[in-house]
Amino acid sequence: VQLQASGGGLVQPGGSLRLSCVASGGTFTNYRVGWFRQTPGKEREFVAAIAWSGGSTRYADAVKGRFTISKSTALNTVYLQMNTLKPEDTAVYYCAVTQVIWSALHDTRHYTHWGQGTQVTVSS
Repeated sequence: VQLQASGGGLVQPGGSLRLSCVASGGTFTNYRVGWFRQTPGKEREFVAAIAWSGGSTRYADAVKGRFTISKSTALNTVYLQMNTLKPEDTAVYYCAVTQVIWSALHDTRHYTHWGQGTQVTVSS
């Protein structure tokens, strides 16, 4: 399966963006889909994940209450709605898929396919 992430851009603090992750050459069926972010010189960090079957979600503490992960079965797409954005949310955001157990969703090593990344910049 190939993943295509999009929706990044420049937004002012307090603003919103919605990222999309579309699967091609396959579907998200039987996968859990995660969003990660990375800034220069730092490790890629977990942001949120959703189980395609059932829709259970998990969030990093830094984004709880501000970000929402969701899915569209019809469009084979996972979304990351980001509200109340802060400058520290600035990063390249990646989507990826895994079949790992729920407790290990934060670990990049368990993700098998990655999208190309989309830049999010929060600045006034």
